[in-house]
Amino acid sequence: MPTTKVGVIGARGRMGTEVCRAVSAVDGFELVAQVDVGDSLDALVEAGTEVVVEFTTPASVLDNIRFCIEHGLHVVVGTTGVDDAALAEIATALEARPDVSELVVPNFGIGAVLMMRFAAIAAPYFESVEVVELHHPDKVDAPSGTALRTATPIADARREAGTAKSPDATNTGVEGARGAQVEDVAVHSIRLRGLVAHQEVLFGGPGETLTIRHDSLDRSSFMPGVLLSVARVRETPGLTVGLDKLLGLV
Repeated sequence: MPTTKVGVIGARGRMGTEVCRAVSAVDGFELVAQVDVGDSLDALVEAGTEVVVEFTTPASVLDNIRFCIEHGLHVVVGTTGVDDAALAEIATALEARPDVSELVVPNFGIGAVLMMRFAAIAAPYFESVEVVELHHPDKVDAPSGTALRTATPIADARREAGTAKSPDATNTGVEGARGAQVEDVAVHSIRLRGLVAHQEVLFGGPGETLTIRHDSLDRSSFMPGVLLSVARVRETPGLTVGLDKLLGLV
């Protein structure tokens, strides 16, 4: 079986370190480049990298992606905070490089992907819905990319079904107390030492509630999704967002 040469940007970060360890342990993958702050991205090209895993910050992710696309490197992006404007720019850049595939993944946890799917299925059937995401205090973006990726399909499903907006009689209060509005869904962000990555989607109707919760207790929980992405990113030409297609959910 041919070996896939893998490079990691953000290799000395918390997630990058875990990715390097996971890639190195898999037959058929060869970790050929580890790049971080202060290192030249040219090291990826010089090492013959085929697939790049990008785990950095929202401030640097677009520049890293641009470099990879320009140099014909397939990219798996785990950095959160890649918004719709950035996705549009990436899609445009890829039009000029049909030989390059890009996979942007808000959450590599298989359970998290299923949680988002279950939430979208449940969304039209309940009067009320809110999202609570809980992360460690070193996370730089809020709401999380997973929460944004959860709220949008929920709102789409409710809109398509003709479900009304969640009722809320609040007319006074401290700013932010009701969370952020993402596609008419209230999203609350908690940052607390001791947490890793957790999310609850809460639904309510007359006489009942439904809570869908996912907990990542260790960063190793994201590695099966990362390795699946590295193995199959070249099967999805252009820009793909999320693991749903790779998991056969769409």
